[in-house]
Amino acid sequence: MAYIPESELIINPNGTVYHLNLLPEHISDTIITLGDPERVAKVSRYFDEIEVEVAKREFITHTGYYKGKRLTVISTGIGTDNIDILMNELDALVNIDFRSREVNEEKIKLSIVRIGTSGSLQETVPLGSHLASHTSIGLDTLMAFYPLEQTGEEQSITAKLQQELALGFRPYCVSGSQSLIQKIAFDMVPGNTLTCPGFYAPQGRVLRGGLRNEQLLQTYHNFRHNGYMLTNFEMETAGYYSMGRILGHEMLSLNAIVANRITQQFADNAEQVIDDLIVKVLDRI
Repeated sequence: MAYIPESELIINPNGTVYHLNLLPEHISDTIITLGDPERVAKVSRYFDEIEVEVAKREFITHTGYYKGKRLTVISTGIGTDNIDILMNELDALVNIDFRSREVNEEKIKLSIVRIGTSGSLQETVPLGSHLASHTSIGLDTLMAFYPLEQTGEEQSITAKLQQELALGFRPYCVSGSQSLIQKIAFDMVPGNTLTCPGFYAPQGRVLRGGLRNEQLLQTYHNFRHNGYMLTNFEMETAGYYSMGRILGHEMLSLNAIVANRITQQFADNAEQVIDDLIVKVLDRI
């Protein structure tokens, strides 16, 4: 595509990208993301200096310096639909010329680290631990609309999960950045994260709506394929990893384990577990 029409890449009257409300100079090439907009300030409070503060919808952005390194922290809201917006618009900020509406010949590779909360699916994943998603499986249908390339092993895993869950569509499986894992998550619990398209029934929670599959949580817990098992679940990681692969960015998702759904426990110090993860990422990123 030589020229990207106005209807496909929407630029606001002030020159910013449509949803994020950001200019290219507003962001660093090293980015921390969080689902909760209120957590952005919990990261940037550690900055030595904040030079950019932008807010639009659930997307809150702070860019500044931590120990001399320029960083951006941005909130996404919940779900892979928001990740679709975030990743495309971050990529557009660094790899598309907004004036000519053409893709830049030289591409910039972003390093993006998600800090989120997650529920454990195994007794062996300790409550209060920090888990790094080495792979993630998406139970949403976002990748039905993108030309995502997957390995044979990734397709084999998702074919079996589709069969065991009796799904009418094929999930997708993608790995995180090995370089970011080695740099940031070398001492964290290694995990395979299930990304769900909802917080209640898709994660086996029963309120008034009920469950179509009453054994859903146990199916997640028991799933095995050639030594592969699911360690935890949340709602964004697979979207990040798939868009990172498609667009050529380094992506790592880190999870503060604040609940164990198998033992039905919740961490009484959840905020401290999250804050410890924030500081750890800031010091290593």
